[in-house]
Amino acid sequence: MSLGQLVELTVGYAFKSSEYGEADSGQRLVRGENIAQGNLRWGNTRWWPNSAEVDSRYELHAGDLVLAMDRPWIEAGLKFAQVSALDLPALLVQRVARLRARDSVDQRYLYYILAGSAFASYVQAVQTGTSIPHISGAQILGFTLTPHPLAEQRAISEVLGALDDKIAANLNLVATLESLARAIFEENLSEASDKPLSETAEFVNGRAFTKGASGTGRVVVRISELKSGIGGSTVYSDAEVADKHVSRAGDILFAWSGSLTLSRWFREDAIINQHIFKVIPKTAYPRWLVFQLIRAKLEEFKSIAADKATTMGHIQRHHLDELVTVPSEETILRMDAQMSSLWKRALLAEQESLSLAELRDTLLPELMSGRLRVKDAEKKIEEVV
Repeated sequence: MSLGQLVELTVGYAFKSSEYGEADSGQRLVRGENIAQGNLRWGNTRWWPNSAEVDSRYELHAGDLVLAMDRPWIEAGLKFAQVSALDLPALLVQRVARLRARDSVDQRYLYYILAGSAFASYVQAVQTGTSIPHISGAQILGFTLTPHPLAEQRAISEVLGALDDKIAANLNLVATLESLARAIFEENLSEASDKPLSETAEFVNGRAFTKGASGTGRVVVRISELKSGIGGSTVYSDAEVADKHVSRAGDILFAWSGSLTLSRWFREDAIINQHIFKVIPKTAYPRWLVFQLIRAKLEEFKSIAADKATTMGHIQRHHLDELVTVPSEETILRMDAQMSSLWKRALLAEQESLSLAELRDTLLPELMSGRLRVKDAEKKIEEVV
């Protein structure tokens, strides 16, 4: 059976960029660059003014699935997402396809069809174009599969959905903990002094470890891994490197070029590539504090990098000598127990989400192919949740 027998597909409208509205006004436009792997991201949002009339067929609803038709494949995988109520109101833009399940198909089951390796491999095989790979609506609908009966579709969706719901809850928890930590930090700057950022930590630059990589061993962390996680283009190396170039769970990583990403590493030990600092706090400066100091300076660093952008914007090491506002020693000691607790709890939630995602990705093809029964999958989940 073809996917076209299971879904209704709509391709978006060619909204004119000259008529875009002001930021945070009107309806969001869902473009290909807003679609990540499973989620919508609004870092570079375009808006359509409420005053402009739009055909209702291009209005998105919660639960809709959207798939990028240009560059449908990114380093982390297929560019598709499920629209949530928090994403609305939003409109479908040209070169983005919306998929809605027909009556005989569970919408969340459809999500797991798109999330499966079979559909991802199909898209990679049929996409055309060299400079800008793309797929057509007909190609999307041409994917063939053998769907489960509706009752079994819902059972599969429940099992896999329970894992995704827990992952989503963890992501929300991490965001809440980080907001709380930021607020606590900013509320405790009354007794503070300005110090060079470089006095609070050692910033160890990675090296070009992708060259000659063996394809086995540890992940080589590049900027793409910090932004999108582990994907098909991730490089692996079994090279022996100095400890200062190894990232372990809980380490602070700061990409000083490109998008200037600040991250807490939560995966297995990895090798740090060039353009990324491993930030090693100095004595009397806890990890949570150094992280907050860099975060407070991040927008300024991004502005510096943007001014220097020719091929790829960046900051230089002397920018790390710029002043940051550091709480007094007494304040740091007073805050440490609470802030360290928030840091560790967020790290645990990130690590748990990683384990849950690995289990989901293991169960998904087994359930969709029929090699694993729902009851057996439930038992496997009970062992870890």
